[in-house]
Amino acid sequence: MQFTRLKRREFITLLGGATAWPLAARAQQAAMPVIGMLMSTAADDPEGKARFAAFLGGLQQLGWTDGVNARIEVRWPRGDAEAHQYAAELVALAPNVILATGVYAGRLLQETQTVPIVFVLVNDPVGAGFVASLARPGGNATGFLFTEYGIGGKWLELLKELAPAVTRAAVLRDATDPAGIGQWGAIQSVAPSRGVELTPIGVRNAGEIERGVAEFARSPNSGLIVTSGGPVIVHRERIIATAATHRLPTVYWNRMYPAGGGLVSYGPETIDQYRRAAAYIDRILKGEKPADLPVQAPTKYELVINLKTAKALGIDVPPTLLARADEVIE
Repeated sequence: MQFTRLKRREFITLLGGATAWPLAARAQQAAMPVIGMLMSTAADDPEGKARFAAFLGGLQQLGWTDGVNARIEVRWPRGDAEAHQYAAELVALAPNVILATGVYAGRLLQETQTVPIVFVLVNDPVGAGFVASLARPGGNATGFLFTEYGIGGKWLELLKELAPAVTRAAVLRDATDPAGIGQWGAIQSVAPSRGVELTPIGVRNAGEIERGVAEFARSPNSGLIVTSGGPVIVHRERIIATAATHRLPTVYWNRMYPAGGGLVSYGPETIDQYRRAAAYIDRILKGEKPADLPVQAPTKYELVINLKTAKALGIDVPPTLLARADEVIE
């Protein structure tokens, strides 16, 4: 009987231990820091996948692995309505920090003034009210500038360098986005000295883009500039195809466009910002506050030219421009 009681006690002890292990494992999992992500592309978009992979790679280099010692919650909104919905969802999870792309940082700041936010690809975070200043953000958000608005003038100069005969340029821009407004203003400031008449075209949907470009392209000596923003990413294949149909020399803001058949792009290397953002996420997880982390400017700009598209448009790319290119797609 003594032997039996001993075995029973051991069995109960072992059983209690077996029950405790899963509970401990669950507690450990629950204690993992939660990193939210609010993206600006569809989940199956190649650009979105590349950005996500760059961020994960940056985190792993700093010792954070999804499902091992951190939990990453990603949301991929398709437009403004879903951005509001997903911003609320992410904040409700009480994450340790959220990474937000572009103007979607503003959606998050409408939901919380306490959860740390790291933004990427934002043009004017001070003007948008995301931070008090670039050097001292002061609130619960900090991050990485996309670029200054003045880059819009460089896009027009690049268009004239590629196609000197252009005297009319349509500008695809989001009139509700501060970036679209600012870049449009910069292009307007340069246009008179370059002898170019400008026409703005909205980007609310694919139909608006196609109709606007088709009507504009009826006159000769025309070109196109595509400014940055979420809608022009979502509709980029349609934009590239429309520009090709109407044989319009087109300057874009990011290499994803010439990589997809567009003519030329000039702008910051966006994937790099997601790698750099991982370092800010790491610092916040280790106790630093967004208020004390300065907003950083881009460190990499790239000029990308698609020679195959240039030949199809009958454009001879100047050797000086080819020499400046960071990437030439043949």
